[in-house]
Amino acid sequence: MKLASFTHAGQATYGVVEEDRYQLPPADFLGRHPDLVSVLRADALRELAQAAAASGSAVQASAVRALPVIPNPPKLICVGLNYKTHVAETKRPDSEYPSLFIRFNDTLAAHEDTVLRPAFSERFDWEGELAFVIGKGGRHIPKAQAFEHIAGYACLNDISVRDWQRHAHQFTPGKNFPGTAPFGPYLVTRDEVPDVTRLTLETRVNGNVMQQASIDDLIFDIPVLVEYISRFTPLSPGDVIATGTPGGVGDRREPPLYMKEGDVVEVEITGLGILRNRIGTA
Repeated sequence: MKLASFTHAGQATYGVVEEDRYQLPPADFLGRHPDLVSVLRADALRELAQAAAASGSAVQASAVRALPVIPNPPKLICVGLNYKTHVAETKRPDSEYPSLFIRFNDTLAAHEDTVLRPAFSERFDWEGELAFVIGKGGRHIPKAQAFEHIAGYACLNDISVRDWQRHAHQFTPGKNFPGTAPFGPYLVTRDEVPDVTRLTLETRVNGNVMQQASIDDLIFDIPVLVEYISRFTPLSPGDVIATGTPGGVGDRREPPLYMKEGDVVEVEITGLGILRNRIGTA
């Protein structure tokens, strides 16, 4: 099942993606579960599928405006330096533990949104990533049970304002400009992705391939991340974890290459769709 969040007739809602249209849940279901986080908290994905199919109510994709697939995650946790190719290009040493940082919810953007580069920085850089969404909460989750806690997967672009990222040792400023983390176009539920390690991630700028890697190349794979993160904080339904970006970022090219106004950046992951955004200037 593919799920999307969007606005229709001025209201934020969600539905099941079927080709070029969205099947809408009936009003009584929406009354009980106003957003996808609520659906996940209630463990109601199967009920959602049945309700949307039975409702007979659908809207064309062209009639809605996309939202981040999970617009309001309880936590948005990002992993840095999680591909050997990216560690090598940054010339950083290997780490014994995952490198983590937090994004604010207002940094999320949607598929086809214009992402605004702050006018006072020229170092606006792409970072295509696989993100996963927690469906079943827990604490101290063992690796062997990690996938049981995942609702599904989506593309994310962890766009970085590199100069602000490097003002100090912590990444926070450069990773938290508003609307700089496109997330979508939809969430593909875990049952449709039998082996996430076989997926391939590709980032393109104006059609030119900048990053390409197998998800199997992750240094700290998804079970390791779930176990590690759930040791220090409880994971909750709707939490989003972005797994890191492979080598090929603009900041480490010779010469460096950054996104500018008018550029189109795409993140594509096998079976998870194409997340597309145009760059503007704030």
